[in-house]
Amino acid sequence: MTPEAAARLTRFYDGTLLPDEMIEVMTTDQGWFPSRVIRAGGTVRGFADHPGGLPPIRIEDQARVFDLFDYLTTNAIAGLVILKRGQMVFQTGQRGVGSETLWHSCSLAKSIAATLVGVALKEGAIRSLDDPVSRYVAVGGGYRAVTLRQLLRMNSGIRWNEDYVDPASDRRQLLAVQSRWQPGGILGFMKDLPAATPPGGAWTYNTGESYLVGAVMEAATGVSLADYLSDRIWSRAGMAMDARWWSEAPDGLTISGSGMNACLGDYARFGQFVLEGGRIGDAHLLPDGWLDEAGAPYRIGDRVVPYGYMWWVPELPDPILAGSFQAEGIYGQYIHVNPAEELVVVVASARAKPGYRRRLEINDDAFFAAVARALKGS
Repeated sequence: MTPEAAARLTRFYDGTLLPDEMIEVMTTDQGWFPSRVIRAGGTVRGFADHPGGLPPIRIEDQARVFDLFDYLTTNAIAGLVILKRGQMVFQTGQRGVGSETLWHSCSLAKSIAATLVGVALKEGAIRSLDDPVSRYVAVGGGYRAVTLRQLLRMNSGIRWNEDYVDPASDRRQLLAVQSRWQPGGILGFMKDLPAATPPGGAWTYNTGESYLVGAVMEAATGVSLADYLSDRIWSRAGMAMDARWWSEAPDGLTISGSGMNACLGDYARFGQFVLEGGRIGDAHLLPDGWLDEAGAPYRIGDRVVPYGYMWWVPELPDPILAGSFQAEGIYGQYIHVNPAEELVVVVASARAKPGYRRRLEINDDAFFAAVARALKGS
């Protein structure tokens, strides 16, 4: 990595890029990490137009009311795709983003990687989610007794600081390891981390654990996670374009918690694949009941954790969002899936700061609720 690329990578995580720089980072290869190609197939899945398109929407957020155009502007939206019952309701690209633009996933990749665990479980490459991670990869420390299910839910009990803008955080230290392009570097950093609680005793969002999911998958299947995604889903589900996925070295571990680059339509096709229960034609790729767990919150003592198998659960207490779950990424990336309303919404944003607590914008869950309500019954 060149010094210039390294400096921009640091600014990306610090939240100090100018608006045009952010668009450039989200849409072009910055030379930060090597990547593998995720091959699409020869047949593209199209979406018929939904009758009537998108009606006017009313977004209610903290006693304020907004419309679609407020949301697009205030939340720095670069792309938006809305599907209802597998039909195209609305799509737009802004800020130079088009149908063939490869957009950086950020942590949307976590939900895709976790879905691949379900595929491997159905195929038998993964024996059980209650297997210890150590069955597949050499880990010690606090991870010795952590199960794959606990890894997917990020309730391993491992001590971790995810703060993106703190140079001393675990997340930033892991980023420094990634930046060395060293085979085995990520696993070497993660494998002996200490525990703060017994496994299952606490929930802490931990990007490093999504990377361990990639290590488990590559050990269990014998292929890179990018190749597994291409062979099982991307080449078969009607994706329009090849995608790319970062790796820690040219032949190293897939960086499974971030670093996918795909066009917005294909993120929507992936969301539709999930909405349809992981079916491609007559093939059922996911175990029965997978999404009932993967997209559901769970309890640790008296606390309800709004997180499934690396899918977030909307926290806005609106009944129209009941049963919804979503992939989320820093700077405002979403694949929102609402099974009850047969709705998929993809949001690509270029916001000012990585974490929502440091930003000022319209609540995205309120937007998803407004879309669902506007399209209810249509």
